[in-house]
Amino acid sequence: QVQLVESGGGLVQAGGSLRLSCVASGSIPTFNTMGWFRQAPGKQRELVARLSSGGSVNYADSLKGRFTISRDNAKNTVYLQMNSLKPEDTAVYYCNVGGVRISSGYARPYEYWGQGTQVTVSS
Repeated sequence: QVQLVESGGGLVQAGGSLRLSCVASGSIPTFNTMGWFRQAPGKQRELVARLSSGGSVNYADSLKGRFTISRDNAKNTVYLQMNSLKPEDTAVYYCNVGGVRISSGYARPYEYWGQGTQVTVSS
């Protein structure tokens, strides 16, 4: 079974920085996309950033320049460096890994989620 374990969340003042980490364990195909989503109270979950094992990256437009995603493929770990944090960045941040698994000649999509880590930015 695949497990995603996030860490690095917490309380920070506006303008501060946090670095989130997510370690994936279990049977995950080498070629995959790891990313971060967030969900604020009363809002839908939204994409923050995602990065494929091949290096393709995309960010939510509103977060470009402040957030940086990176990964260590050897460690199955993805990071999210968050700078110049704002109170509106307050949310639960979820790690995600997805892709396609080939089994018995068929391509089956998969997706896994972490349990989430709380990020709170005070004004």
